[in-house]
Amino acid sequence: MTATGSRTTSGDPALPLPLRPPAHRVDRRAIWWWRIRGIPGPVLLLVAQGAGWAFLPATPWHGLLVATIVLTVLWLVVAVTVVPTLRYRLHRWEVTDEAVYTRSGWLVREWRIAPIPRVQTVDTEHGPLQQALRLGTVTVTTASARGPVRIAGLDAEQARELARRLTETTGRHAGDAT
Repeated sequence: MTATGSRTTSGDPALPLPLRPPAHRVDRRAIWWWRIRGIPGPVLLLVAQGAGWAFLPATPWHGLLVATIVLTVLWLVVAVTVVPTLRYRLHRWEVTDEAVYTRSGWLVREWRIAPIPRVQTVDTEHGPLQQALRLGTVTVTTASARGPVRIAGLDAEQARELARRLTETTGRHAGDAT
């Protein structure tokens, strides 16, 4: 093992995998996917607040309702402008012959490493909005209690190719996938 704790050239699977940032960003269209997904919550709340403001009798509480409407509008602006851009800058992924690496989260950062011998299934997902934007998600399932590793916001063709490559790579390893 090297001084940094990374795997030696012998490829001994008992040695720890190197900790480093994953190399690839998701597709730039993922920004639009995240923007569109950020709209429904605040908009539904604004509709409810607007109905309350329009139909409830004028009371001192109307000032508080207006304040909550302003906060909801700010939430909407941040959800469709700031958050998707931050997610794009921070989300990373990489697949090597040894592991699947992901980093996600903008408030709480999560780094996941799934060793290739532990991979049980590889799935792709293309929801309606993802299909419209030609995006896809690759889900790598292992026996981990933390659940599957997801790489969301990939170009649809890149997602299909990545799933194919991962399936091929895991087939070459004699791991126990547990």
